[in-house]
Amino acid sequence: MAIKSLSDLLAEGVEGRGVLVRSDLNVPLDDSGNITDPGRIIASVPTLAALAEAGAKVVVTAHLGRPKGEPDPKFSLAPVAAALGERLGRHVQLAGDVVGTDALARAEGLTDGDVLLLENIRFDARETSKDDAERLALGKALAGLVEGADGSPGAFVSDGFGVVHRKQASVYDVATLLPHYAGTLVDTEVKVLEQLTSSTERPYAVVLGGSKVSDKLAVIENLATKADSIVIGGGMCFTFLAAQGLSVGSSLLQEEMIDTCKKLLETYGDVIHLPVDIEVADGFAADSPHETVPADQIPDGKMGLDIGPESVKRFTALLSNAKTVFWNGPMGVFEFEAFSAGTKGVAEAIIGATGKGAFSVVGGGDSAAAVRLLGLPEDGFSHISTGGGASLEYLEGKTLPGIDVLEA
Repeated sequence: MAIKSLSDLLAEGVEGRGVLVRSDLNVPLDDSGNITDPGRIIASVPTLAALAEAGAKVVVTAHLGRPKGEPDPKFSLAPVAAALGERLGRHVQLAGDVVGTDALARAEGLTDGDVLLLENIRFDARETSKDDAERLALGKALAGLVEGADGSPGAFVSDGFGVVHRKQASVYDVATLLPHYAGTLVDTEVKVLEQLTSSTERPYAVVLGGSKVSDKLAVIENLATKADSIVIGGGMCFTFLAAQGLSVGSSLLQEEMIDTCKKLLETYGDVIHLPVDIEVADGFAADSPHETVPADQIPDGKMGLDIGPESVKRFTALLSNAKTVFWNGPMGVFEFEAFSAGTKGVAEAIIGATGKGAFSVVGGGDSAAAVRLLGLPEDGFSHISTGGGASLEYLEGKTLPGIDVLEA
């Protein structure tokens, strides 16, 4: 069964109807509680704006950070409500609880076109419970917030792609209780990922970074048989270099993954490409003294924090003729200016390929943050995903519960 979309719901009519939207508003905050990257808020606006403008009574649920299943002021959605209101150009109420007396009272008082944001859904331990009955109970409480005065059901719009790989109350269970639809964001993401897995134009290049091989192992194994080249940088490259018998100094290393990397190199050595030089430093600090060394000559006690310029050149050559590119994970500690050149150089190579007609996807998370932090043009890529983990699991061939339930 095909997934119904937001346009299907709007065609049915939403004026005066309660609509629960699961958005992904999990934005990074600084120590003062200021939003440092509003990307996910911006991405959530089209669906919410379309519903509000069509006269729906919109109730939004989302999470922020990892509270322990109880209220924690540090993870309040208050700054998100303010930022979302600015982007929508309308007041966004914030309930003082998740499904408690304040949420219920505010939901009952909504008029057509109003937007209510519930407090952090993860303040309720039932959201992430492994107990199906507990999750379902929260799902029923959420569904009740959008029920009509005559007892008619509201509707549920899944628009938080960053959480669709989670079987959680606001993602999965509520969709079993209400007529359900994919929001603009989820609809677009699924179409993009289907293109990456089914109708991929060759050559197909994959760029993987980040700290741990274990986080990307399944996607490497799955894409190694589909991609023409897999470029590996970031902290995870050092485990691959160690698998080649090289010394990596005090660089990040997953010793338990060395044998696995060795097997991957033996099996897919013609597909996997590693850095040939490394930017090493005395320690993990923005102002740490640093130098570029060949990848096979990392001194003892030195820590690799970025790929070097020769690696950028080689990776750029690999990417220059690609017709499809998937990128997930930075090449180095891009937050430190001295160690951002690798990520920026590879990103610019992907932009160059896109300019020549390649279909390029930035797989969310730190990669998307790097694009914005490094001042790169977002329209230089075909698509920037909002869900790193969800994108990876889809490309690993896993079933995503939050998508699966929309097909039911």
